Amino acid sequence: MSLYEQVADLPLTVEGVAYERRERETTKFTRATTVVSLSGGGEVGAGEDVTYDAELHPIPDEFDLAGEYTFDSFSAKLAELDLFPGEEAGDVDDHFRHYRRWAFESAALDLALRQADTDLGAALDCEYDPVRFVASPVLGDPPSADPLREWHERVPGLEFKLDADEGWTDDLLADLSGEGVRVVDFKAYYEDAEVAGSDDADLYRRVAEAFPDAILEDPAWTDETARALDSARGRVSWDYPITDVESVRELPIDPDWLNIKPSRFGSVESLLDTVEFCENEGVRMYGGGQFELDAGRRQLHLLASLFYPESPNDVAPTGYNDRAAPDGLPTSPLSVSDVRGFR
Repeated sequence: MSLYEQVADLPLTVEGVAYERRERETTKFTRATTVVSLSGGGEVGAGEDVTYDAELHPIPDEFDLAGEYTFDSFSAKLAELDLFPGEEAGDVDDHFRHYRRWAFESAALDLALRQADTDLGAALDCEYDPVRFVASPVLGDPPSADPLREWHERVPGLEFKLDADEGWTDDLLADLSGEGVRVVDFKAYYEDAEVAGSDDADLYRRVAEAFPDAILEDPAWTDETARALDSARGRVSWDYPITDVESVRELPIDPDWLNIKPSRFGSVESLLDTVEFCENEGVRMYGGGQFELDAGRRQLHLLASLFYPESPNDVAPTGYNDRAAPDGLPTSPLSVSDVRGFR
């Protein structure tokens, strides 16, 4: 029985739907999300819509989802709905459609598991393990290793994921190389100019040499960059293109690593099928986040705990992304306990 089949037939009663906006200042931008709550049978299941366009929040209050389902039949109903009513199809990024569907699907899975008085690990016959996580600080302008050193003063042993920049000099790379960098993201697939990264083969080569053990995420794959990363091919990973098993098969090389961001998959079935594919094919996984502010963050921790707890998961607790991070932050590895449902 597949992972998805173990939850597909869970009975699900939906009596009501509610939405609550969340907003928080992060190190990179003002983050807005919407918590989706599905209620029924005296229980409430929660998910989180991480759509990046704040103007598309809150979710329109016009979906009649009340009824008796299995989890799978509820998922099938969602697949038929336009979750962005009133918006022209071409005006809504396909990723945003996945993010919103994931909010409803994760809330429904949480509710179905709670109504069955169980949790995801028990349903999948998997154990929860402490989650190793990394933080993703901003290096400043001009960039320096100082933010990493400041974090180490506050949280000794903290590890990091960094976004590569064409302005990184050899001196900066030397400064960063001993500071616990475990993942470097080239962001070559993003189309947004404010987010898009580099396809500079020389940068790729220098980064691969400076961080000989780090995962190298989302490089542009050309003849030139492939040569630059030839000796590091076993550390190359993808994130942005990954939405289902087929997207993994379409990658330019067979990956050794993948960044699993649940909201990118849209459906629980696509997520679990991809996790299972990776387990069967020997592809190592680590978790990634979308600046979740509520239930979505806790769900990232739970999934990492079940499937890739010892990887450098980019799922640090929310406080690590605050502009003024509080004291007393949880440290890695993060304990996952008192689980019920999908939280």
